[in-house]
Amino acid sequence: MKGLIIDDLLLDGSTTGSVFCADLTKRVDRFIEEIFEVAGYPSEVAVCALGGYGRKELCPGSDIDVLLIHDAAVDILPIAEKIWYPLWDAGLKLGHQVGTQEEILNLAESSLETATSLLSSRFVAGDDEIVSALAEKAQEQWVERFQKYLKELGSTVEDRYTQYGEVAFLLEPELKQGRGGLRDAHILQWIEIAEPILITSESTVLLDAVETLLSIRVELHRLTGKRSDRLLLELQDDVAEQLKYEDADELMGAVANAARVITWTGDGAQRRIERIKQSSPIRKSLSRLRNIEIASDLDLDRGRLGLTQKADTTDPFLPLRAAVSATKCGAYLERASLEKLAENKTEMPKKWPKEARELFIELLMSGPEAVSIIEDLDQYGLFARLIPEWESCRSKPQRNAYHMFTVDRHLLETVSVAAGLTESVARPDLLVLGALLHDIGKGYPGDHTEVGMELVQSITERMGYENKDVELLVGMVEHHLLLPDVATRRDLDDDGTIKSVARAVKNLSLLSLLDALTEADSISTGSSAWSAWKAGLVRELVARVRHVLAGGDVDDVVEVTFPNQKQIDEMLSGKEVFSGNQFELTVITNDRPGVFSKIAGVLALNGLDVIGADAYSDSGRALSIFSVAEKSYELPKWEEISQQVQLALEGRLALAARIGERSRIYTSVSTNARPFEPRVEVDNFTSDFATVLEVSCPDGVGILYRITRAFAELDLNIVRARVQTLGSDVVDAFYVLDANGRKIEDPDHLSEIELAVLRWITTDL
Repeated sequence: MKGLIIDDLLLDGSTTGSVFCADLTKRVDRFIEEIFEVAGYPSEVAVCALGGYGRKELCPGSDIDVLLIHDAAVDILPIAEKIWYPLWDAGLKLGHQVGTQEEILNLAESSLETATSLLSSRFVAGDDEIVSALAEKAQEQWVERFQKYLKELGSTVEDRYTQYGEVAFLLEPELKQGRGGLRDAHILQWIEIAEPILITSESTVLLDAVETLLSIRVELHRLTGKRSDRLLLELQDDVAEQLKYEDADELMGAVANAARVITWTGDGAQRRIERIKQSSPIRKSLSRLRNIEIASDLDLDRGRLGLTQKADTTDPFLPLRAAVSATKCGAYLERASLEKLAENKTEMPKKWPKEARELFIELLMSGPEAVSIIEDLDQYGLFARLIPEWESCRSKPQRNAYHMFTVDRHLLETVSVAAGLTESVARPDLLVLGALLHDIGKGYPGDHTEVGMELVQSITERMGYENKDVELLVGMVEHHLLLPDVATRRDLDDDGTIKSVARAVKNLSLLSLLDALTEADSISTGSSAWSAWKAGLVRELVARVRHVLAGGDVDDVVEVTFPNQKQIDEMLSGKEVFSGNQFELTVITNDRPGVFSKIAGVLALNGLDVIGADAYSDSGRALSIFSVAEKSYELPKWEEISQQVQLALEGRLALAARIGERSRIYTSVSTNARPFEPRVEVDNFTSDFATVLEVSCPDGVGILYRITRAFAELDLNIVRARVQTLGSDVVDAFYVLDANGRKIEDPDHLSEIELAVLRWITTDL
């Protein structure tokens, strides 16, 4: 017996995807055949391949699922041992079963896993007739009990989706178990055995999608040397290079496209199954039941909207009419009709008629229902036909820590949320359209805001909007990050902050639209992008800017509340104050270099996340107030923390060493984004009295301590701080003064500050 030789296959990077899987399967088959030949087993015994092995989809880390099937009269245990041990000795990860046909079929009645694995059963060695008989009976049983199996499948599918999420939109997707992954493709194959419902075009694109994900899965296993189905960030560049993608972005775009095809095909299959379940053959028109009119070119039957035989498929806006009718009726678009619409090559008019513009807005205003309908259009290229600029955003990943979705899906989700906020604005149409287009520039090289402004100018003019509306929409794109950035990173009690936003926005109409867009955009970004704290800051900023734009005096809305009179009195008393209350720490002490930094360091040692801080110094005294993130399970141990702060301020606590040790013990969580270079940005325009230094960098233990220690090294006074974490990144803003209490405008001094900050951030303590 020659044994199993696969090292050459594992090392040959030219063999990928299904070709690799087929070759690996063939070699395993041959090895098992050799075992049979050497042993000389009776004719009533056979080895049957199951699952992925049966489908010839073996990846380097896959289990070898085999069934040893036998006649009831055969003493199978000694035979089984002679088969299993050579396979184990060869290093194969074996999933094995033994049984008669009757035993296996009985098990399949109660075990969905067994039933589905048998659907891929394939003869390997021994008696091929008993394998063929088993496969035939298993399929018959699957068809007979299909409704029971289907119900159980539905339950397992939902559990998988909850655990693994959607392959198309995650930056580190699970290629097999996630929604739109390989397991969903397998389910479609199983359903097709009982209910042949896939149309030809779906089957073709489905095979291509499976090949894409399978090729990537092979490379993951090959790179890691183990079963690894999650496409981790650190592996994406290597996988892309191996599979000849231009870069990781192109790779992830291919993953997203493939997963969307599988998901979309599955959705269509589910709809057809539901139609099959409908017992009544009587035609039901939801348009009549609900008194909803649909276009004359469309036909509605039991929730399916399709084209009539006389439909004018040359009408470039017929897909839009169909989409709007579908959302009104709660229907879905028939795939065959979508194919016909896609075949139409009529050019879009250079300027849209008013009816088309109104239909497009109506589609966006339908909210969550629009997402699936637009996805249907998008699968056939019909949405990009309406907005050609959309194609560059399609399935494009976003390389940051807090975005959940690809660019195109984020835009649709933003529209969905924005549709529920239209009562807060005078122009709902501009809100939903601005939501759809606010990040459209991310599909193109360059600054996405600047690019987006040019694209939106062109798109909205093409749609027939008036100049004043175009200006508002361009303004929404230009300033879509203004409110959240300023609210969380600038001092709202600084009149310069309010004035700068008012100068940028210019009018109340745009401010109102930006307010609603900020909420929709943030909610659709991810869990870390919107919170009650952030919402409150944005509302406060909008209210103050609205007052100024309405002609009010900025002094009416800006009130210097820090420090208050009680705090001033405590500073003047000369007493030391170390007071923790709920999730806030107040420290009043003699001013000395690094006070703020040392307090931040102690908080880091205690695992507390600082979300905001204020600082004030006068006459040799310093006041610092830190707000930390709330932890529902317990309050901070302020008495112990206060004692540590005192030790640190007295120089009796080795902060740098302790934080360095903690950072080595508590490694940062895995990031979903590409690491980016830390940066320091200078803003000498927003505030009239202080220089704003904005520091962006990956999060880590004691990062606030590190940054502010750099400030202490250069004798900078921190007046105020805004601290926030976005996913695995931090964006902190500090209002600082030099040692003489002035803004810092000397370029050389600013360069030294940047150098010091970057050094402290990137150097191990």
